[in-house]
Amino acid sequence: MSKFTAAVSGFPRDLLPSTCCSGRRRVFRFLPSTMASRNTFSGSTRKCILGIDIGTTYAGMSYCLMEPGRIPEILPVTRFPAQDHVGGDSKVPSVIYYDRAGRVKACGAEALQEGVVEQAIEHRWEKAEWFKLHLGPSTSLPTYPLSLPSLPTTKTALEVFSDFLDYLFHCAKQYIVDSYPSGSALWIELESSMQFVLSHPNGWEGVQQAKMRKAAIRAGLVPDTPHGHARIHFVTEGEASLHFCVMNGLATDPLRLGNGVVIVDAGGGTIDISSYRKIPGAEGDVFEETARPQSVFSGSIWVSSRAHTHLRAKLHGSRYAGDVDHIRDCFDKTTKLRFRRTDLWQYIKFGRPSDKDEALNISNGQLKLSGEIVGGFFRPSLEAILEALANLAPLSPVSSVLLVGGFGASDWLYSELKMRLKYLGLDVSRPDSHVNKAVADGAVSFLLHHVVLARVSQHTYGIECLTRFVANNPEHRGRKPITDAAGDLMLAKMFSPILYKNTRVSETHEYRQHYCKMKDDPTELNSVKIQIRCYRGQDPNPRWTDVDPEQYSVLCTVHADTAKIAQTLPYKFGANGAYYCLDIDVVLSFGLTELKAEITWDEDGIEKRGPAKLIY
Repeated sequence: MSKFTAAVSGFPRDLLPSTCCSGRRRVFRFLPSTMASRNTFSGSTRKCILGIDIGTTYAGMSYCLMEPGRIPEILPVTRFPAQDHVGGDSKVPSVIYYDRAGRVKACGAEALQEGVVEQAIEHRWEKAEWFKLHLGPSTSLPTYPLSLPSLPTTKTALEVFSDFLDYLFHCAKQYIVDSYPSGSALWIELESSMQFVLSHPNGWEGVQQAKMRKAAIRAGLVPDTPHGHARIHFVTEGEASLHFCVMNGLATDPLRLGNGVVIVDAGGGTIDISSYRKIPGAEGDVFEETARPQSVFSGSIWVSSRAHTHLRAKLHGSRYAGDVDHIRDCFDKTTKLRFRRTDLWQYIKFGRPSDKDEALNISNGQLKLSGEIVGGFFRPSLEAILEALANLAPLSPVSSVLLVGGFGASDWLYSELKMRLKYLGLDVSRPDSHVNKAVADGAVSFLLHHVVLARVSQHTYGIECLTRFVANNPEHRGRKPITDAAGDLMLAKMFSPILYKNTRVSETHEYRQHYCKMKDDPTELNSVKIQIRCYRGQDPNPRWTDVDPEQYSVLCTVHADTAKIAQTLPYKFGANGAYYCLDIDVVLSFGLTELKAEITWDEDGIEKRGPAKLIY
């Protein structure tokens, strides 16, 4: 019989390494635009960083061309095919049309052209929108009803995401080729070493990052090699927004004074909320995250969804019932953007002057709604933000709130947040312009300046193992013991945490726990495989995988070739005779963005390691 036995029986919390319980902080090095971006690039060859922000409704890109001896500058990609106001907009709709065979027919702004829409109807093309939400965790969507548009019948969420990445990549290529002298030669020089930073909601983890990396490989951004994989980087939308704000000098004063700052990135699908402050007494401008970042699914598409539900009920049975989708689209393009006050009537212009129905408040082709009703479409999103801020407030002396993102451009949302938070002593502000490109710019700054020194673990990570049976332990009495190779009574299904939730984790620190693997036959110790598990529940000290089993998931399996050390293991005697014990450590660590796991063991006095594996 084999086992993984915890080196510390029962794993009481106070016996874990002190690094596992060191608090909840993420540290940032502050590099304002007057310092970091003013340093000349010291490399010997030209390099390029491309930041890609694929949002639920809109996408954007920014890039930085680094030339030896020159000061790097972050610039937006502002030209996309068929886009209105060429050169003035940094965003493009996250929409794709596919034909019935699954071939891409139109992307971005092209997919919204009247001629393309007409062809789509005629040829029964399938439209992919809001596809980013299908790529996220299945548990991340809100509990109240929302009908997500279905994916095309021949496509998975990863394939749609990949096709849109391919479209954006070619848009970036064309933009750079057209914007620089000898642009084609420049692109050839840059392409093989280009670094990519993909942004994602605060709540996404390794599983979603792995899908995004596969999508990038499928789209041809990088080859499917270790070197190619290393050119793909990830940043949360909240963290990217922080970089944007720091880079543009926003909230600099309160941060320098040691006050906390909350950044609310309000987008189409998610609203990402992150909080930071300067580390008291630290040398230089160093900042830390004061609470785990949050992601609430109450973005602007939910406003549209509530409007759609109201319109469908209001117009049911009328001659306008078939126009509900069109009226909702008109609401999105005009009324939703202009809405400011609940004490004024709001109008949705959708038809011809002859369209009238006094009972429905329709006249001159316009549907009239009270400001209170329209406010009801927005209010749940506001309340979700306020609830998230209330959870942050006890953890940090917050003085300022910065509102960015496309939904952040809503005057009603901004004014309501400003009024509500004023009574809590919080000052709310937003950039005068370009709130919709904060994430793309910040994604590039994230890699260019590398200001993140540590992160916060989102969940508790560990392995399932055996623990010694203690008859007088109340937890043990109801469990059936088994006998191990040494003849001792043990209990299965114990969860052994290695890295706890809310732990401050740096990029270089390792979190490890010691175990021993037992076998009757030493040849069975020639290799070791261990599953890394994640606990997503609320218990601060989870102990058994069969208690709330739905909260546990297997993230990956790590392995090690221990054949050499297995041949030299001395035998031991137990109640069942001879057995062999291999001592190992399971090690968890963060790189720049992703959690990794390894198995280590001593061999001739030297620590050996199995191959590191990304946790997802």
